[in-house]
Amino acid sequence: MRAVLLPGDRKVVVAERPDPTPGHGEVLIASRASAICRSDMGLYSGDHAVVGGAIAPGTIVPGHEPAGVIVEVGEGVTSLRPGDRVAGYLAIGCGLCEQCHAGYRMLCPRWKCVGFDVDGGDADLIVLPEANALRLPDEVSFPAGALMTDMVGSQYATQSRLGVRGGQRLAVVGLGPMGLAAVLVGRALGAEVIAVDPIEARRETARELGAAHVIGSEGALDTIRDLSSGRGVEVAVDCSGNPHGQNLALDAAALRGSVALVGESSATQISPSDQLIRKLLTVVGGWYFPLGDWEAITRLVVDQELPVERLVSHRFDLTDAAEAFRAFDQRETEKAVFVWDE
Repeated sequence: MRAVLLPGDRKVVVAERPDPTPGHGEVLIASRASAICRSDMGLYSGDHAVVGGAIAPGTIVPGHEPAGVIVEVGEGVTSLRPGDRVAGYLAIGCGLCEQCHAGYRMLCPRWKCVGFDVDGGDADLIVLPEANALRLPDEVSFPAGALMTDMVGSQYATQSRLGVRGGQRLAVVGLGPMGLAAVLVGRALGAEVIAVDPIEARRETARELGAAHVIGSEGALDTIRDLSSGRGVEVAVDCSGNPHGQNLALDAAALRGSVALVGESSATQISPSDQLIRKLLTVVGGWYFPLGDWEAITRLVVDQELPVERLVSHRFDLTDAAEAFRAFDQRETEKAVFVWDE
């Protein structure tokens, strides 16, 4: 089979590897879509890994947002069979600890990440544990299914946690792929979405996805206050990971409002007294979704006919992996996805 390897220094190798076989409790999946994520860029450059990273560079197949068709099941698999359409859940947990039992396998102290610690979806075939192969409704395309496992799923879990609903205003700061997913999910949950980004093309996409207001970064706080009669928004979600965006989210939130920080970030300076304490603000980290949310995520997408595939800006064949990673790294694409013939 063909498989992408990232040895670092922005090099990409499409190698021939033996076809994997499923072990006990595992399934073999023929890939149909696998998305590139900004977190993959640490592997691509060789500088760092957002998660995982204990494995030698260039030895693990990347791709933590896969979708495809089961072609073989290992011994002990009872809930899936060949021909089932599935998407891949990225967190492999021990299955025994408190966090695993709660469905938060990415919080398991012994967890492994697909595409970072074990081979991911940027290959013709991928092996996953049975629990990590999530059934994909027939109404959902494979590219959409791949995006539902990270961007859409993460936003659903985060916004549901904050109680986003009709009658609320939701500010989304940063309209990269994750931010656009936040717009899509927030609108589906009934909120009036205010979308913020300095790039006009991203703002226009947000408008097409249902944002009620799209504004640039310059003077964004004043505009948000004007749109909310000076009150601020009930919920703000930062997807930029930028200190200015994070502070905008904190400042834009109303008294007793909520903020989710989703964009990855290493350091940010804030003013806790003014921005959190005296506003009685609820601030959470937003990262991935528990297994138990998958059914609700698929229902939301199917019942409301969400145009998840609209989040894909570029499609690539696996043979063109070097160009795909280069273009994504240079921000010439938004969400890029490897696709196989269905």
